[in-house]
Amino acid sequence: MTNTIGASAAKTIERDVRPFGFRDKLGYMFGDFGNDFTFILQSTFFMLFYTNVVGIHPGHVGTLLLVARIFDAFTDVIMGIIVDRFPNAKAGFKFKRWVKWIAIPVAIASALMYMSFVADFESYTAKVVWMTATYFLWGSFCYSAINIPYGSMASVISTNPDDRSHLSAWRSTGANLANIVISTALPLIVYVTNEAGVSIISGDRMMWSAVVCSILAVFCYAGLYLLVEERVVENADAPKERVGLGKMLGTVLSNRALLALIVAALILLLAFMYVGGMLGYLFLEYFRDGRLQSPASFLALVPSLVLIVLSPWLAKKFGKAEVGITVTFLGGLIFLAAYFLKIESAAVWIGFYAVAMFCVNVFNFLVWAFITDVIDYQEVRTGHRDDGTVYAVYSWARKLGQAIAGFLIGASLAWVGFDSAIASQGLPQSESAVNGVYFLANVIPGVGLILVSLSLFFLYPLKKKMVEENVAILASRREAVEL
Repeated sequence: MTNTIGASAAKTIERDVRPFGFRDKLGYMFGDFGNDFTFILQSTFFMLFYTNVVGIHPGHVGTLLLVARIFDAFTDVIMGIIVDRFPNAKAGFKFKRWVKWIAIPVAIASALMYMSFVADFESYTAKVVWMTATYFLWGSFCYSAINIPYGSMASVISTNPDDRSHLSAWRSTGANLANIVISTALPLIVYVTNEAGVSIISGDRMMWSAVVCSILAVFCYAGLYLLVEERVVENADAPKERVGLGKMLGTVLSNRALLALIVAALILLLAFMYVGGMLGYLFLEYFRDGRLQSPASFLALVPSLVLIVLSPWLAKKFGKAEVGITVTFLGGLIFLAAYFLKIESAAVWIGFYAVAMFCVNVFNFLVWAFITDVIDYQEVRTGHRDDGTVYAVYSWARKLGQAIAGFLIGASLAWVGFDSAIASQGLPQSESAVNGVYFLANVIPGVGLILVSLSLFFLYPLKKKMVEENVAILASRREAVEL
């Protein structure tokens, strides 16, 4: 039976503002466009920059990613609590104000991670210190301070689950547009061929590309701030009940839907970020041309733009969870098939990759609507939304998946014999290392996606019917409040 603590009074109401519409969807898209001008840049090029340009051992880069994301367990959740409890004198700006405050700092912190002069440091320790300090500044502080409010914002833009599916689709469209720019255009800019005929990454070109991405991120955040309206606000007439931090975290962490989504998100991000991080190594070492990453990324991303229309329709007809279960299972099978076929043609492998990533992107276009369903479930259970805290716990799980992926990339590259010293000199890797890269780029994401499907099927309770029931419960509570 559903626990309905605090169900006697609606804790939230809707503001009397313009109806939800295209401006909100476009603005929310700009938010993730801005986020991913720094996030996708990091997931795609950070390790490559520090192994192949700066000369850091891949295991050291991977360890940094793991430790930093564990640290984010504290910064993300603390940021979520701050967002929920920081006094808000102006209704409708609970989340938007953080975008205004943090947009420029996060952009500067991102650019600092790719300064090419770091490769000229004589001390290996100094290189590691710069890498560590700038990464923590960007990821653990600035990015958390803008991403937690941005992600939480979706639950207050509209109460309609179909609107939220559209927001999730538009958010993912923003991410894909940034991904297209970074994964399709940047490889054509940052990869060059040296005098020995070996494809390498240019440190100077990487630095200036990062600066441009940071500038574009700030403009995108401005679009988010100006276009989106926060409609669901606290009910000023409702009795004020101050819930202790321990009790609040306890109710959040007892949310079955959140815990199941955390499991799925952790595995998904591990698989998704792992293949994204391995892509550059695959084309540089296995297919011998880093520039091939550009058409691969283009074909993996551009077809998915149709999902801005298709994914909300699929969610409405079949349910978000049901769609997610199906597409992640299919994506996993395709990656495993690519490995067992031992594809030697870059064009053929890119075809497999494009289809698998389309399946993954169907789920990615809906995943942000999953978290708004979880926030509704939290309010139905406890009478409190705890938007920021719920999203922060979920965000940390995603970051942990990214961290494990980053650590596994570094550790597994070392395991298959990849030599960063040889790479920084522009020399080819050993045959065993090259074959190992192919194994890693296909098997780990394939197994991971199948595990995501199974976790959603067996653990996640918010299938289509329950989501509709929760929306009806909350609507009836709000209708009882005199506006």
